[in-house]
Amino acid sequence: MQGPLRITIPIHSLDPGGVERVALGLATEWQQAGHQVTVVLGRSGSTSLCSAPPLDYWQIPTRFPTASWETPWMVHCLFSYLLRHRSDVLFCPGNTYAIVAAAMKLLLGEHAPPVVLKVSNALHRPDMPPIIQRGYANWLRIQGALFDRLVGLSEPMQREICDTTLASPDRVSVIANPVITRKRLSRLAKVERRPASVWQTRYLAAGRLVPQKNFSMLLRAFARAARPHDTLTIVGEGPERDSLERLAENLGIATQIQFPGHLPSIDPLIEEADVFVLSSDYEGLPGVVVEAMAAGLPILATDCCVSMSCLLDQGRTGIVVERGDEHAFADGLTRIRQFQTDISRARAIAATYETENAANRFLDVMTEVCRSHRHETERRRQFHLMSSHAAHHHLH
Repeated sequence: MQGPLRITIPIHSLDPGGVERVALGLATEWQQAGHQVTVVLGRSGSTSLCSAPPLDYWQIPTRFPTASWETPWMVHCLFSYLLRHRSDVLFCPGNTYAIVAAAMKLLLGEHAPPVVLKVSNALHRPDMPPIIQRGYANWLRIQGALFDRLVGLSEPMQREICDTTLASPDRVSVIANPVITRKRLSRLAKVERRPASVWQTRYLAAGRLVPQKNFSMLLRAFARAARPHDTLTIVGEGPERDSLERLAENLGIATQIQFPGHLPSIDPLIEEADVFVLSSDYEGLPGVVVEAMAAGLPILATDCCVSMSCLLDQGRTGIVVERGDEHAFADGLTRIRQFQTDISRARAIAATYETENAANRFLDVMTEVCRSHRHETERRRQFHLMSSHAAHHHLH
C-alpha cells in the first residue's frame, strides 16, 4: 500500500492491563515508523495516564463514569470517530474488543475499515457453563466470518482459532505476542541468577486480582507446600484483593504473602525472585511468563492455554500442572525448588516475543489486508457500475 497507514485502535482505558500495554507498545512502534496511529480512548482518569506513551488519543469528554458499561460506550466512541475520520485499518488488540469491531461492521457496512483482531485469550473456556459455551462457540464462528484477519500468538493458537472460528488458515496469521521491547530484553538478559537458598524460596506471581487468575488456588497450594521462610509476592490490583488478603489470614500465611498492588515495572521483583508462578484458569499467551523467562526464572504454570507446553519448551524451562488442581500445584511448588531451568534456552524463547519484530509483522499483515480490502471495494464498485449500465440499457 502506498503511503503510511491510518491505523485506529480502540482501548477502553489506560488502566494497567496486559492487552492494553501491548497495544500501546505496538502503536508507539507504528507511529515511529511513520504511520498515522489514533487510539480511540473510552475513558482516561487513570493513575497510569502520566506514563502513557505520547500518541494521538481521541475521546469524547464525559462528566459521568462509563466503566460499568465500557463496551457500549466504546461502540459509541469508535462509531463517532469513524464517521468523522478516515481509517485504513481497525486494529483490535484483544478478544474483549471483538464485539466492538463487530458493531462497526454492522453499523458502517461496506464503509467499515478492514478489521485485524489479535486473539489475546484462550478460546476454549472450561470456566463457562455448557449453555454459555454453546453461545460462545456461535459467537466465535461469527468472528471467523466477519473479520478480515485474526492473529494468533503461537502455532497452537492458530490451530485453536481455525478450529473454533472456522476461519480458513489463510485468514489466520501467527505473530508472537509482542510483550517485551529489545531494550528490556537486553536489560533482563543481564540479570545474574544466583543459586537459590536451600531453606527459602521467593515465589513471584503477577496479574489482575480477578477470578481468571485463580490466585485463591495459589494461596491454598502455597499454604500446603510452603516452608516457614518461603515467601510469595502477588503483584497486581483488582476486585479480589480484599478476599485474597482474608484468605491468606485464614490460611495462616499472611506474614509470608505480599500484595504490593500495581507497579510500574515488576523487573526489580523478577530480579529478586527464585521462581515465577502462574495459576490462571485460562490465558492466551501470558506475557508475564515471557518476561520472567527473559530473566532466566524457572516457571511453574497451569496448562491454562494451548501454548504453555510450547512456551516452556516441553519442560526444559519450567513445570506445567493441570489447571485448578490445588494438590498438583502444591506439589509443583515443592518440585520447582529443585528444578534446573535451561536459562539460555529460556532467554532465547523470550527473545522471539520482541515488540519491534512483531510490530513489523503486524504492519505486513495490515498492509496486505488493506490491499485486499481496496481490491474488493473496487470490484464491488465495478459490479455496481456494470449493473447500473445494464439497467440503463434495459430501460432504453
